[in-house]
Amino acid sequence: MIDRRKLLGLFAAAGGTTLASAVGGGAWADVARRGPATFPGPDREARLQVPGGRIYARINGDLDAAVAGAGPPPIVMVHGGPGGTHSGFLDALALSDERAVILYDQLDSGLSDHPMDPANWTVGRFVDELEAVRQALKIPRWHVLGHSWGGTVALEYGARRSPALASLTLASPLVSTRSWIADANLLRGDLPPDVQAQLARCETAAPPPSDKALSAACDAATNAFYAAFLTREPPSAAHRAYRPAGDKGFNPVLYKTMWGATEFSATGTLKGYDGEPLLDRLDGPRTLFMVGQYDEARPATTIAFSRRARGSELAVVPGAGHATFTDRPEETVAVLRQWLRRMDAAR
Repeated sequence: MIDRRKLLGLFAAAGGTTLASAVGGGAWADVARRGPATFPGPDREARLQVPGGRIYARINGDLDAAVAGAGPPPIVMVHGGPGGTHSGFLDALALSDERAVILYDQLDSGLSDHPMDPANWTVGRFVDELEAVRQALKIPRWHVLGHSWGGTVALEYGARRSPALASLTLASPLVSTRSWIADANLLRGDLPPDVQAQLARCETAAPPPSDKALSAACDAATNAFYAAFLTREPPSAAHRAYRPAGDKGFNPVLYKTMWGATEFSATGTLKGYDGEPLLDRLDGPRTLFMVGQYDEARPATTIAFSRRARGSELAVVPGAGHATFTDRPEETVAVLRQWLRRMDAAR
């Protein structure tokens, strides 16, 4: 069965294979994706010391002006996974015409150091890592966005109520493992009955390598879930062309250790994670929840989370699945642009 680790790995892996062709097309076949032909190179690159090692960061836009207080606060984006890379945020570089955009790879991912020490793979250390980025770049005030697992990191950071936090965006966030698994199981009920039945059969026992027919059926059923709720559009030509030298891409060992092997159950260190109590500690009027219309982080669940962060706002990106930035880049960037402008003006 193609699990989430393999799917994310295919999206971030080096080489020219499209994700659509790699997983057999399906709902992605013959879809023309909007977006730029290429992404701009970084205006600045850095290797920053964080707890456990050094991480890679790329910056587009005028960070010096922000540091000097002569420009709007930058935005930093925290990628998902665990074990993903910054590449899913490349469409957000369009925001760099107004402010600096900071993308980075978490420790043991992408272009960052890979000490591969499980002692580093804790929620608290990843939150400390985010703050270390701010301190290393000498940023007095910034906007923070976290997507999926990055939303967990951003939630924890926001709950600390740092005076440096200009606003918080929780994009399709993993707020608690309990709610994530419940959402995934509810969404399975929206799939055709034969797909649901096949997923159930595949969970009973992993198909032996020799049973190619069963393995293919499990792949097809899993892909149906991903095509509906994870990534509804194929990677653009610009995403396929983005291959930084030395990029190790997605880290499946980190993902499996912290989450597990499948979308529908957590067996890793995050299996008991519950960040829901932190929602009450957020600065609600400076918090935006953002999800896709067909997100595996269900809009209904995210609405309930937003109500707990009193005064927060909610945006649903039309037509997008979990991968809002790549499914609907223009709409997602437009939501963020307006949000950031308003938060700058409200200071």
